[in-house]
Amino acid sequence: MTSRLRTALCDRLGIDVPVVQAPIGSAAAPELAAAVAEAGGLGMLASTWQSPERARLGIRHVRQRTSRPFGVNLVLDFPVMDTLAVCLDEAVPVISTFWGDPEPVSHRIRDAGALHMHAVGGVKEAVHAAGCGVDVIVAQGWEAGGHVRGTTTTMVLVPAVVDAVGPIPVMAAGGISDGRGLAAVLALGAQGAWLGTRFLATTDAFTHQLYRQRLVAATAEDTVHTYCFDGGWPDAAHRTLRNPTLQRWESAGSPPAPGRPDEGDVVAFDSAGQAHYRYEDLIPLPGMTGDLADMALYAGQSVELVRDVRPAGRLIHELTAQAVNVIEQMRGTTQTADGAP
Repeated sequence: MTSRLRTALCDRLGIDVPVVQAPIGSAAAPELAAAVAEAGGLGMLASTWQSPERARLGIRHVRQRTSRPFGVNLVLDFPVMDTLAVCLDEAVPVISTFWGDPEPVSHRIRDAGALHMHAVGGVKEAVHAAGCGVDVIVAQGWEAGGHVRGTTTTMVLVPAVVDAVGPIPVMAAGGISDGRGLAAVLALGAQGAWLGTRFLATTDAFTHQLYRQRLVAATAEDTVHTYCFDGGWPDAAHRTLRNPTLQRWESAGSPPAPGRPDEGDVVAFDSAGQAHYRYEDLIPLPGMTGDLADMALYAGQSVELVRDVRPAGRLIHELTAQAVNVIEQMRGTTQTADGAP
């Protein structure tokens, strides 16, 4: 069944189905990346804010669990060259980058034999990335969760980027939670789908139970495109669930730091006893205690379709089966409309 979803990009990445687990920050545990890889998709680690030594351990942890391809994501707005060197030394097959100019790293990645993906939020940025030699471009729509690069919706952005950079393959990100979304972006010309919010609500993600519960209960209207949670990543737009921290900040007129309501309050402690503060750029993680609902609860508008917590491997299988069914139904509809038997 999955062979009917196989795209040219699948062959290039060495995966069975055109589904990539987005690098969802601290939630992107090696267990999640490996589970996605074992199910035929591409799992991702998020290593920007880790030391090079910890990044190496994470890579090796994935390899202990799977022999399938996986990737590591790095945010180019931060000093990541030492971590990139570790990734290339460990022969990570796919390096994805975001939020910055890919030109300084693209040749280095490809010269090391890795495939370079770069996420963009607009057509101009996509064309620049193509000129830098990027292998795959990820077009991220405005409805995406977490940090959001542009202001155009996925439905418009994906075909525009496909037209602008072809024949470079394009992946679609933002607003995709099920097989219907996967089928839709394939119809738009993408060669695969990049899912983040849906993978946050899986048993393999490194997410606190409260966070998972909030995701399952939320609707698209509960998400907000904001600059509220900027501790650690200033001036970067993001989409998150509305919560008490966000409501207090908006009620105060959305003032900049350091004049925000209750700035400096400790809202949580992690399992090592480290304090975490209001407006910090961090999601609730397992083992944390405190006012976890006041932390950043990143989620895209596709949270509307997140209705349960399930294993990542099962999610991949069910999502791809649904996509195949949708595509078969569309073919049947087309045949009927054409008068074909």
